[in-house]
Amino acid sequence: MPIYLLNDELVFPDPHDGSEEGILAVGGDLSSDRLLLAYEMGIFPWFSPPDPILWWSPDPRCVLQLNELKISKSMRNVLNQKKFSVTMDTSFEEVVRACQDAPRKEDGTWITDDIITAYNALHELGVAHSVEVWEGDELAGGLYGVSLGSMFFGESMFARKSNASKVGFITLVQLLETKGFEMIDCQVYNDHLGSLGAKDITREVFHSHLEHALTSPTLKGNWSSFLPLT
Repeated sequence: MPIYLLNDELVFPDPHDGSEEGILAVGGDLSSDRLLLAYEMGIFPWFSPPDPILWWSPDPRCVLQLNELKISKSMRNVLNQKKFSVTMDTSFEEVVRACQDAPRKEDGTWITDDIITAYNALHELGVAHSVEVWEGDELAGGLYGVSLGSMFFGESMFARKSNASKVGFITLVQLLETKGFEMIDCQVYNDHLGSLGAKDITREVFHSHLEHALTSPTLKGNWSSFLPLT
């Protein structure tokens, strides 16, 4: 399959035309309009400087069906200890910057300053959200992503304390279930997500779920009042 070169026109190729590696297109920009169109089409940006912006539509696609969340016995013990407290949308940029600084096996990070600016803009539009996990007054972990319809698109997570990111993820799943969501798009599988119940599905099946999810209204705005769960 060809990899499409984007220009200033606000358009993407068919997401089913992604390459074997999942790359669909190169170029364009990180404007809110383009990012929202990308998510609506099941496409997301993922690149590391000095590479240009790369747009992805992988097959298979890693997702978590919310009713398939796995909470191990040890994680239940962590949750019951109430060592951590969890908030939402109280420190969005701090969470994104913590994800930027999180250690990785590979060098560098795809969360550039331009990415931070772009997702801050989505947060201001009420469609990008953060989960903050606190140990006392210290930010111990968290994650952020984009919400459209009844689909939450996870972007990145970090943990400064053991299990903190899992606590944030589990709390997010429990919240989304109360709001009528069915799925989190995890993009690409890893063992951390797999331990929580995430699995690969085909791109075709993912897009079927996405099409259904976008028929629901988007829950825009600040989600800080949604926690703690009652």
